Amino acid sequence: MRTAIVSAMHEELAAVLALMPDEHKQLVAGREFWVGHLHGQDVVAVLSRIGKVAAATTATLLIERFKVDRIVFTGVAGGLGRQVLVGDVVVADAFLQHDLDASPIFPKYEVPLYGTSRFAADRDLTQKLADAAGRALPGTTLHRGLVVSGDRFVSTTAESLALQAALPHALAVEMEGAAFAQVCHDYGVPFAAVRTISDRADDEAHVDFLSFIQEVASRHSAAIVDALLQLD
Repeated sequence: MRTAIVSAMHEELAAVLALMPDEHKQLVAGREFWVGHLHGQDVVAVLSRIGKVAAATTATLLIERFKVDRIVFTGVAGGLGRQVLVGDVVVADAFLQHDLDASPIFPKYEVPLYGTSRFAADRDLTQKLADAAGRALPGTTLHRGLVVSGDRFVSTTAESLALQAALPHALAVEMEGAAFAQVCHDYGVPFAAVRTISDRADDEAHVDFLSFIQEVASRHSAAIVDALLQLD
């Protein structure tokens, strides 16, 4: 089985790459794919870049070119749920594009011609990822539920409150997960995602964002991936 480990930013992926003893780099479509092993398992690690289009390109390459059997995304997100705080971890059960609106032809948020607005994460892989997060980060608050994606960094209190009102079940907001979920749905490839909450997607969201990724989220990502591959 070949597992893809994906992050959107270099700071999120660096600690994962440090765990791989024999990785070698392949450059495809302007992306560096690191092929190697972790705990004896075949792994491809890649930086997806930021946003839904970049995410879809990366997911397709992983499936078509690198023949991965499953994809795991790890990184950061903004907290939306009232109980979701900075430093918490969210494991996604489903994904939705909060900036998709083809109404009145289709209902708001519904992906045209799919008949749904939500794409579910793979149940078994998501449970393994949640178990790995609990094992790797004891004492850290873990949430499971809806994660929403859009092509903008949500960084104002007004927009955050609007999203909370429109999508009251959403736990977190980011910029890639829903695109990965849709591509994986199309190909029938299991997908799961875990996010460390870096901010509350409000007026303070930009404060020390990169510092948080380097000092907290990167370590979380590496620990969770390490635990996941040890559980298999």
